[in-house]
Amino acid sequence: MEQIWVDSQAGSLGSVKYQKLLFQESESEEEEEDEEEEEEEEEEMKVVLFPDSGHQRAPQANPAQSRLKIWTGILSALLLLGLSFYLAARQLKLTGASDQPQEVAADQVQSLDHHTSGHHHSPGVYPHGAVISESDTCSILGRDLLLDGGNVVDAGVGTALCLALVHPHETGLGAVFWALFHNSSSNQTTALMPAPAQALAPGLGMPGALPALRLLHRNLGRLPWPRLLAATIALAQDGFSVDKALAEALAERGAAGQATGLCPLLCHPNGTVLGQGSHVTNLGLAAVLQRAAQTPESDGQFLRALLRPVAEDLYLEEPLHARLPTLEPAVQLALPQGLLFTTPNPTAGELLLKILRNPLQAGWLPSDPCPELLAAAQGAYAGAAPAAPVGSLLAAMDREGSVLLMASSLNSTFGSGRLLPSTGILLSDFVEDSQTLSWACPALLCCGPEGDVLALAAPGGSSAPLAVARTLLSHLVLQQPLPDAVTQPQLHIQLGSNGAPLTCRKTSPETGAPRPEALLLVTTQAEHVRATGVPASSYPSRGH
Repeated sequence: MEQIWVDSQAGSLGSVKYQKLLFQESESEEEEEDEEEEEEEEEEMKVVLFPDSGHQRAPQANPAQSRLKIWTGILSALLLLGLSFYLAARQLKLTGASDQPQEVAADQVQSLDHHTSGHHHSPGVYPHGAVISESDTCSILGRDLLLDGGNVVDAGVGTALCLALVHPHETGLGAVFWALFHNSSSNQTTALMPAPAQALAPGLGMPGALPALRLLHRNLGRLPWPRLLAATIALAQDGFSVDKALAEALAERGAAGQATGLCPLLCHPNGTVLGQGSHVTNLGLAAVLQRAAQTPESDGQFLRALLRPVAEDLYLEEPLHARLPTLEPAVQLALPQGLLFTTPNPTAGELLLKILRNPLQAGWLPSDPCPELLAAAQGAYAGAAPAAPVGSLLAAMDREGSVLLMASSLNSTFGSGRLLPSTGILLSDFVEDSQTLSWACPALLCCGPEGDVLALAAPGGSSAPLAVARTLLSHLVLQQPLPDAVTQPQLHIQLGSNGAPLTCRKTSPETGAPRPEALLLVTTQAEHVRATGVPASSYPSRGH
């Protein structure tokens, strides 16, 4: 490798050193060239960038030619240098682009987690808020409303509207709704209660869902009312897939030969019911919800706009006048652990408090609590009138402890089984002028020394209050950890054929607990929200 020194004419910049490769060059030739360069030091400076293969010296050039060669060499060097920088920059850009998706994904994961890397939450535990229901689609919809800045009422109402679409066997716009709302800022707990049942015709109940949900939102919600309906409207228009729960209910209905009233919405063209995975659209229901989103604030105008198409479907000449739901103070029971709230009559809330009052206020149970507990349960159930089973449940909670528990019922599976063609609504079969008796008893424990909030509810008939009571007693009195009190309660009360409590037994963790009743629970703990359902597959939760 030959080294060439280029001296500046001004002498102020010093020397610049270059290197060039000479192929097949002997040491003698290098010495000869060095001698020739020394002899020509006083001549004009020149740079040889690309020597010829014979390594012969170029003939002496005049000053103009020398300067031209110098500038040509400098420009060539600058071009090569610029090309090198370009190629290096291009390589860096490509490398950065290949790493970008991983960096973006990492940023997205970090934005969803409020802690540093390495912190993981158990399933069903969320740092900010959660929604749990019987449909994953609807739990996601409710979670998204929380992310949009909505509160738990917004999330719960949006989830309820979604369930009215995708689970018509349990709930719907024709259903009756109960709710328990706790505001952690004011420590106020409010109950949503339906109006007494009205019949549109024999066996066809007045639809009361939208007035109830509108009342709840207008008084306690945050987001604009149309925002809560938008996602369900889109889902009704675009369609949803029949899930396992709906498919099983349809199959049972079809096997009993009672599916005619559900067609064509939930049937194939040949009249057979849809199966799991089938695609369903409900344009009539979408139109009803669009109308509900656009109606004025007045309750009277709101109801008239909603009931007009219902009357047309049923060929009713007289205008419909629906009674309105109400917001009422929740009933409560003072305990050493805090205040226990539930819904008032005609729900099973006060029946629940009768079962729990003595053991919870005493704060202890005897070694065999069953005799006392069974006597309390049988006394509470004595004379209880037939009541509607709880069809659908949902809960929404934030980390501050504000929570909404909501239950609804069509009275029977698929209610009346009568689908209104222009509205896509399945009507309930509640009886005229009944007090809408229900086994619903959503319960909430708050305001205690620990500052945590616990809320739970159970579906079904007369077993629902006992499922709630058993879980609370197992946790608060028997000191069973909350997850175990939900999934493996130590207390079990068997119902008789008439739906009343018949037997009671206590199990230990070693002997194994009986299969628990279905249950939904949300709680705050260590500034997190925990959402649990039994069975877990029936109550998917979503949060952030």
